[in-house]
Amino acid sequence: MPIPRRALVAAAVALVLPLSACGSGSGGGGSTDASGKVEGDITFQTWNLRANFKPYFEGVIADFEKKYPGTHVKWIDQPAEGYADKISADAAGGTLPDVVNVSPDLVAPLAKAGLALDLDKSAARYKKEYLPGAWAGHQIPGMTGTYAFPWYLNTGPLFYNKSLFTKAGLDAGEPPTTYDELFADALRLADKSHGKVATLANVPTIEDFGRYGVELMNKQGTAFSFNDAKGVQLLTKYKELYDAKALDPQALTATPESSGKKFLTGAVAMNPGSALDLGNFKKQAPNLYKNIGITDQITSTGKVNMYVMGVMVNARTKRTPAAVAFAHFVTDAQNQMSFAKKVAIFPSTAGSLDDPYFTEEDGTDETRVRVAAAKSLKNAVNYTPVLFSEQMKTALRNEIAKALQGKESPKSALDNAVKACDTLLRQQG
Repeated sequence: MPIPRRALVAAAVALVLPLSACGSGSGGGGSTDASGKVEGDITFQTWNLRANFKPYFEGVIADFEKKYPGTHVKWIDQPAEGYADKISADAAGGTLPDVVNVSPDLVAPLAKAGLALDLDKSAARYKKEYLPGAWAGHQIPGMTGTYAFPWYLNTGPLFYNKSLFTKAGLDAGEPPTTYDELFADALRLADKSHGKVATLANVPTIEDFGRYGVELMNKQGTAFSFNDAKGVQLLTKYKELYDAKALDPQALTATPESSGKKFLTGAVAMNPGSALDLGNFKKQAPNLYKNIGITDQITSTGKVNMYVMGVMVNARTKRTPAAVAFAHFVTDAQNQMSFAKKVAIFPSTAGSLDDPYFTEEDGTDETRVRVAAAKSLKNAVNYTPVLFSEQMKTALRNEIAKALQGKESPKSALDNAVKACDTLLRQQG
């Protein structure tokens, strides 16, 4: 599947560009004026989508060229591996395509270098067409502007194993809906199974701190703040789970794939996922599928986490009207809806989630998950800070591991993680 649940988790993007531009500059012959005639040749780059969706994108391009005679779109698709490095090299070499498929963390350094067009200036008329949370997904703390059209979104529920809940004396029809309930149920499951069944398989990530209600970063985007009292409280709870084997002992080195396998084999009672996973359960673990429970993400904020993909316009394109028009065309309601029916993702356009496809169940688990996810996306947020790089994720993970192993207190671990992330943030420039 070319669109993983975590929205194609991006590699580190520490761009070192020979550019002095800051903001959404338009050097190199480009123009920020998108109001001229839509014409000319442009290039469009996607991220590992050709193999499964070639007819779809060829159709979108043909429709665009028909709507705007005199335009020609050259489609380039890059493999998932090394995508960030490819963008970095193109940015440094002046060969960045006119329209580029990006995630928020990929667009941040490009915006800072003046290579991402500010849509609040050049395409503000389209803003109302998108969900507010999605439009905000490509805004950069400390900068004004929006630097990519929102494209597809993803989120998912928590799956749980009803039979494991029942064996522990828990009501399988009443899964936890708050963190207090989650932690209490996890301790009970571990106790009743004598440490053989963990409830969770992953250490907390930055988005988990966000869901818990932790203020992750200051408004200026100059410092992280996830070491506050709430952050320490969450990590302290996870330490308690880890000691009781309610958090899987291998969580320190777990990946989404390894966690998924643990859930399939019944070693873990709960796991996040998406509608895509249900098909896997049915094929690979029919007994689990028969006992699958589906519940909402647990948050303290009332807003679930979402992953957002975007389509950026190169600020230095020589065909600004055509590039903006095409980026908007790819992400408009009609084309997003068409794409969403080909793969289990969700459109970012306002009103699309009210379509019967996302509101009406037909008795299957697939539609139940789709409808629940669509409803939650209307006010969802991307908790992962745009400026939170892969190196920062590693620094946080390393410090959390020390806390869980008892090598540091939760407070010291988060203080050290914030210090390391702030240092990396300053190096981004």
